[in-house]
Amino acid sequence: MIERSKTEINLDHFEYNLSNILKFKNKNSRFLQIVKADAYGHGAYQIALKAIELGAKMLGVANSEEGIFLRYQGISIPILILSPSLESEIEDIVNYNLTPTISDLIFIKKLSHYLEKKDKKISVHINIDTGMGRSGFSYSNFKENIPGIFQFKNVVIEGIFSHFAASENDKEFTDLQILRFKNIVSDLPYLPKYIHIANSSGIINMNCDFCNLVRIGILSFGIYPDKRLKSKIYLKPVMRFISYVSQIKKAKNGDSIGYNRLYKVKNNLTYAIIPIGYADGLEYLLSDKGFVMINQKICPIIGKISMDMTAIDVSNVDCKIGDKVDIISDKNEKLFAENITALYKGNPYELLCQVGRRAKRYYFSNNKLLSSQPLLRRDFVSKDFNDEGLNKIISTAISQRLKSDEISSVIYANVLRKLFYDSDNQISYRSQFHHTIEFIDENPENDFYVVKTKLSFRKKLINENFMIVCANNNQSLQRYFLDPKVEYRWLLHNNFVLDKDSFSIERVAINNIELIKKYQIDDKLIKINCTHPKLKMLRGSVQEYSISTLTKYPKNSHQLSVYINEITKSFQIEFIYPENLTPEIVPIFAGKTKFPKINKTKNKISVSSQIDEWIFPNSGIVFSY
Repeated sequence: MIERSKTEINLDHFEYNLSNILKFKNKNSRFLQIVKADAYGHGAYQIALKAIELGAKMLGVANSEEGIFLRYQGISIPILILSPSLESEIEDIVNYNLTPTISDLIFIKKLSHYLEKKDKKISVHINIDTGMGRSGFSYSNFKENIPGIFQFKNVVIEGIFSHFAASENDKEFTDLQILRFKNIVSDLPYLPKYIHIANSSGIINMNCDFCNLVRIGILSFGIYPDKRLKSKIYLKPVMRFISYVSQIKKAKNGDSIGYNRLYKVKNNLTYAIIPIGYADGLEYLLSDKGFVMINQKICPIIGKISMDMTAIDVSNVDCKIGDKVDIISDKNEKLFAENITALYKGNPYELLCQVGRRAKRYYFSNNKLLSSQPLLRRDFVSKDFNDEGLNKIISTAISQRLKSDEISSVIYANVLRKLFYDSDNQISYRSQFHHTIEFIDENPENDFYVVKTKLSFRKKLINENFMIVCANNNQSLQRYFLDPKVEYRWLLHNNFVLDKDSFSIERVAINNIELIKKYQIDDKLIKINCTHPKLKMLRGSVQEYSISTLTKYPKNSHQLSVYINEITKSFQIEFIYPENLTPEIVPIFAGKTKFPKINKTKNKISVSSQIDEWIFPNSGIVFSY
């Protein structure tokens, strides 16, 4: 299918460039891959993956949103926010384990105050302005700020860095910046883990042997910020921006083409229209002076570039509708980004960041398509949407995936909507779920077993109190299956009277805090409310729950059922029984693995999952004996 335009990213070229650049760094230096501004328009996630594969120890972004986007995609290595952060970003920085840059005392104080409240620590890098004139502590008075920076126990000074102003073409000033930075480092009370100043050009041109980290950006994408670097390193452009011929027309002497009649035809010519313009990132300043390539021939842009269309002189090339048009490409030096921007004294960084705004992006390696990215270069991030918008996106996505509006509406209405709304938006899950049930035959004359149960799991504490419920009929217990305040349910056989002799709580605790139990008993239910004043301080964080009960079970029942009624990550259920029983089990599981691991030993059956396995509600086990 021919699209209006597309952007191709050659990951083999990226790997080639990165490997060549790394030859210039000190042997003991590690490298940070810059992926800010969507990796200069190349795709932050895919470039990050490739860089990590090639040894990147850290990624560099401009703000917390760029870092969060990578965390959403599953990137786990350290992510450094290179620009000064705002106070409003602190919560996200901590929640998503990002590394902020410290450029003033005000921010580090606010960060430390927030960390104290959350009882957390975080790593930071200190930015020193040695001559760039942008953000960071001024090198001239940094020494007096050292005590203020290093006083916070919950802020780990992991790195210190500066930024070259002109490492590609001004060695004298760059040497001065290196000297200033080296003096700063020598005054520190201790050396942080990472010391860095070299950007792409600095790696090639300068020697910073006291540093142990380099930041690789524009050169890794095959762009020379200064033509003098071409004599030192060979690079391959990573991005190719392509469109297609959508119309071919003729023009006669005296005709004009485009807005304001900028281009006036002097000799009869053939020209083509390509269906992209400055809204797609084709720089407006290239009007009447830029070039494209069609069928290996360079063709000039004529007239003003419109928002959505551009005219190309194709008088000297044999072309037809649907032919490919190279706009930025490694196929001809005139189409290298730095040579294109030289036509209007522009900046290749800017061109790369804005190109292909409406183009789908494709990633290639070994001439094979690896993946693609959607139009408008914006992958889905759920926090961008309110609840109503998010619900609509989920419903639409299911419909697209299943190719059926009808099935989609059933799934959304009966599964997802129920989960979201019946839970009052307090979605949580259990993990490390461990349930032990022990049958004890205290007296062979009795028609029941004494039953000891122990339950433990981890879960976010939502409420300051919760309930344990016991009933002697399914109908009474069923009402509490979806109640988020109920953490344990037990069905007592109707042979027994609902009282503390038939069902009692031996112990209930959260994080080893023994909870206060308040019983409420009638002829249908035993409800036990569990609470403690200290729970107020634990709300909103994951806690360890522990519940032990003592109850009875009829010997003639011959069946015991255990249900998991919440989303659960990893479980172990154990049934301990007297020697005269020979139980069998029937697992009923909704999840990726339908058949859990079963281990039988003397007087015990253990059923368990993998530690990272998810179990869905309405799963369970039936023990028959």
